[in-house]
Amino acid sequence: MQARFKGGEDVTDSVGLLISILVRYPEVAAINFDPWEHHLKFNFICSREINSEEIQQFESHVLDHIRAFNFLEKKETPLVEITHQVFDDLTLIEVKRDVVTLAQDEIALVVEVFYQFWEKDLVSELGENLIEEDLVIQEEIIEHMLESVKDSLGNKRLYAFREEGKVLVFNK
Repeated sequence: MQARFKGGEDVTDSVGLLISILVRYPEVAAINFDPWEHHLKFNFICSREINSEEIQQFESHVLDHIRAFNFLEKKETPLVEITHQVFDDLTLIEVKRDVVTLAQDEIALVVEVFYQFWEKDLVSELGENLIEEDLVIQEEIIEHMLESVKDSLGNKRLYAFREEGKVLVFNK
C-alpha cells in the first residue's frame, strides 16, 4: 500500500498503521502512537456516564481476554493499561498497549470485547461498510505495518481520529 499526504509526501508505516486501524475498526474513536515509548493508545467512546463498578468489571473482562489470548499465543502478558474519563454524558475509555507484543488479532479481540460489553453504548462511526475482502485486506495491512513499526524508530508522536468520514492524522 502506497499512500501520500495531500502535499505529496509518502505516508510512513506508523501513519499508515493508524489510518488502517481507524478504517478497519469504526469502534475505535481515536488512536495515539508514541514512538519513544513504543505505545499505542486506543480510545473508545461510550454514550453515557459509566460508573466505577462498571469500569472495574469491564477492565477485568478485557484483561482476562488479553491474558487468555497471549497464553494461547505463548507470549508474555503484555503491558496493558486501561483508563477512563467522563465528560458530561460521555465516557472516554483508553487502552494503552506496547507495540512490541501487539498483534492484529489482539486488536480485533479488544475491539470485539468492547463491542460486546458496551453494545448499544459504544459510539461507532457508521460510514461505508467494507465488504469482507476489504476487511481481510485491511487486517493484513495492519499486521504488516505493525511488524514494520516494531522494528523502526519513529520520531513523531502521532494522533489520529475520524471527522466527518475522514481520518485525520496529526503529529504532536
